[in-house]
Amino acid sequence: MPERYEEVLDRVAAKFRRTAEQAARAGIIPYQSRDGKWLTSPYDGNGWWTGGFWPGLMWLLWYRTGDDFFRDEARRTGELLAEEFRRFRSLSHDVGFMYLLSCGADAKLTGSGQARTDTLHAASLLMGRFNPAGFIRAWNEPDRVGYAIIDCMMNLPLLYRASRDTGDPRFRQVAKIHADTTLRVFLREDGSVSHIVEFDPQTGRRVREHPGQGCFLGSQWSRGQAWGLYGFALAYRHLEDERYLEASEKIARNFIAHIRPDGLTDSDFCQPAGEERIDNLAGAIAACGLMELGRLTGKKEYQDNAVRLTEGLLARCADFGDSRCGILTHCTASYHDDGAGRHTNIIYGDYFLTEALLRLCGRDPELWS
Repeated sequence: MPERYEEVLDRVAAKFRRTAEQAARAGIIPYQSRDGKWLTSPYDGNGWWTGGFWPGLMWLLWYRTGDDFFRDEARRTGELLAEEFRRFRSLSHDVGFMYLLSCGADAKLTGSGQARTDTLHAASLLMGRFNPAGFIRAWNEPDRVGYAIIDCMMNLPLLYRASRDTGDPRFRQVAKIHADTTLRVFLREDGSVSHIVEFDPQTGRRVREHPGQGCFLGSQWSRGQAWGLYGFALAYRHLEDERYLEASEKIARNFIAHIRPDGLTDSDFCQPAGEERIDNLAGAIAACGLMELGRLTGKKEYQDNAVRLTEGLLARCADFGDSRCGILTHCTASYHDDGAGRHTNIIYGDYFLTEALLRLCGRDPELWS
């Protein structure tokens, strides 16, 4: 089986070796591909939260192939992200996604001193978003001062890295406080998770839940479930608190129960029956999270379902031809179309698909650690 996935990785590398040249010529950070062209992010320019996935993908491919083209492309776009430090205003809690997979990957894989400094800079920005009432603030708008979201569980690895690299426990302690709040407030009895919770910024008291990118208030936006599954698994790996492992397994059981018979993932697990609204971003993320859980627990069911998800993506939604620049199709940014893409190729789908394939081959560079 690993041999089959090695062959798929060869095809992934060959396609991006062709299409990444277009992005380099255009001087952009790709967000999605459409009509044979790369498109940039729909909002906030290079400060959009997904900017780190392209250099992250390039670092995965450099690690896999040794082709310095991928390293150079990762650094080209990493420099564009570093410029966002000076603009600052559009940066949110998603600096974890943006910088752990760009300069963080560079520091880890090459030992670059400047990349290490940039990674610590990003970690300090994330620390600066911490409200001592018990949570990391998600966004910057004045009317969202008390908002936190499940996605932040996947930004916390930037703080784990900073504590490890500096020996300063404050980064790790902030990550633990936020993870504890998420565990207490976001995780539901049925194993699903909320997307957005608003807190009183003065007291930390839960005020209300918001529907976010899901179908309706209280529904199960599938990508949010995947962020929670993978994020709590990584929290257990780094913080060694059994409660996080239990949370990840609880979310995993719920996610597995909702995998479609074809191995794909609905945009929301509560969407109307028979509605064809798929989000393969969620399936690719969950596949990686399930493999992390399998590594942590030794339970074969997690690896088996990760394979089921990956095989569904490869069989039905992987485009290795020349009609589009990216590979994974039927990615959906939000259940209610917010202009960020529906049933299309979106770059972090390609990132997580490639990470899943590397994991299946036993060659994951572990960029989240």
